[in-house]
Amino acid sequence: MSSVLSDRPAAAPAEALPHAVEPEMTPLVRRIGKGIGVGIAAALVAGLWRGLDSPGTLLDRVVAGLAITEVGLAMVLILLGSLVEGFGYGLSLGTKWPYTRNIVVLMLRGDPEAAHRVVATMVGLVALALVLLAPTVNTISGLGLIVVTALFGMGTLYVLAGRAPALVHGVHGLLAYGVFLTYLTNLAYPGLNFWTFLYYQGALHALLLAVLLGGMTTGQRGFGTAIGSFVQPRKASQWTVAAHVSAALILVATLGWMMPAFPVAFYLAVAQVAVGFLLFHAVNLKPKDPGILVAFHQSMVLLMSLAIVLHWH
Repeated sequence: MSSVLSDRPAAAPAEALPHAVEPEMTPLVRRIGKGIGVGIAAALVAGLWRGLDSPGTLLDRVVAGLAITEVGLAMVLILLGSLVEGFGYGLSLGTKWPYTRNIVVLMLRGDPEAAHRVVATMVGLVALALVLLAPTVNTISGLGLIVVTALFGMGTLYVLAGRAPALVHGVHGLLAYGVFLTYLTNLAYPGLNFWTFLYYQGALHALLLAVLLGGMTTGQRGFGTAIGSFVQPRKASQWTVAAHVSAALILVATLGWMMPAFPVAFYLAVAQVAVGFLLFHAVNLKPKDPGILVAFHQSMVLLMSLAIVLHWH
């Protein structure tokens, strides 16, 4: 009898899922899937540890634990999104949203898109618990952002299928970082209104502009389509790349102008320009699955976000 964790294709048959594109399940994808599982477990363990170690009432401890778990899961969720893109799983479940009947089985087999949707559900449930247990501007804002992000997440599937504009993909990425930054700010600076923090944090404005245009770059080129080398942009996907590069340079200039406030973020931003150049060539060489560089590029953005919010020096 075959196991549910066998080496059969990770996605359901294409005819059962509209616009499904079945990717290749490689050993590397399986190993990365296990790594993501470790990340999820780490977020849960960190929350448990924080809850047990925190002072105050039982309610205070539960809220403290959930707060750190939510930050960890939000980071994992963003990384999963980059793995979905990097290994060609954007349409592994087609445009059927949010679930398929065997989504947990697909996640256990290593499908990053299935894992992405399951972790998104976990993020939403933790956010709901935080609103019920500790209703504040930040927790309510976080839950609201998650709901809107999920709706735009459905839209990204139609972007990849060529049925929605690239802006939808960009806004989805922007909202995902909004969720992460909301809970990170709530964790790092209890009692501080996230929107006030964001308003006065110019470095985050430049970072989020680059995030928006980065998501639009992915959406504009479409699923499995190369951008093509260029000196002068001649098509929409190339103009979007040019805008994204401009935003990246604005980020470097902004962080440089604000030195020595955010030195770690500045050096990460400079390095990110080089990583982006390598990723551009990877996308042109393997447009359907450019590989791990996509996740590395995204992890650099997460590190920059942490460096700005937490003022790493």
